[in-house]
Amino acid sequence: MKGKFIVFEGIDGAGSTTQTNLLFKYLKSKGKKVVETCEPTDGPIGKLIRKALRGEVKFSWEALQLMYSADRADHLDKLILPSLKTDKVVISDRYYFSTYAYGQLNLDGKWLRGLSPNFPMPDTTFLVDVPVPTAMKRIKTSRGKKELFEKEKFLEKVRKNYLDLAKEFKFIVLDGTKAKEKIAKEVIEHVNDK
Repeated sequence: MKGKFIVFEGIDGAGSTTQTNLLFKYLKSKGKKVVETCEPTDGPIGKLIRKALRGEVKFSWEALQLMYSADRADHLDKLILPSLKTDKVVISDRYYFSTYAYGQLNLDGKWLRGLSPNFPMPDTTFLVDVPVPTAMKRIKTSRGKKELFEKEKFLEKVRKNYLDLAKEFKFIVLDGTKAKEKIAKEVIEHVNDK
């Protein structure tokens, strides 16, 4: 691959979407060929996942994680891999680490990891880490209605899973309680170093 693949992860309300967007704008301003994306996607499977997250349709935990994997496979095939092959920087708000962090609430970790055996590893993964009460306050302020995983006891477990993954996969952990501009500056410094 000629391009670079950068992923932002974090519990709901951590600020991963904001940081994805700020890095995209920065790299674009520097004349880089850059693609901003997210998971779940806006494709047909991603739209179904979003309906499940809003409680409009119900699936078993296994079915939901299989849908995430199917959406990711389609995402890789249609956008991520073609963009990387043409020397673009791809920045994604979430990737398969979300499956590991959230899926382990109800499912076996080994089974979850088996859902993404051939998916490429990102070049850099940032974990925007915030305490759960901070995340819950942000969710309430910005969205009003909570989604499927946006419960305090769920997010405490997910945060722990993310911090464990950060050690295992050597994520760059960012203090998500700082001002978004300060976090973005740290991100830019890390990206420029690479």
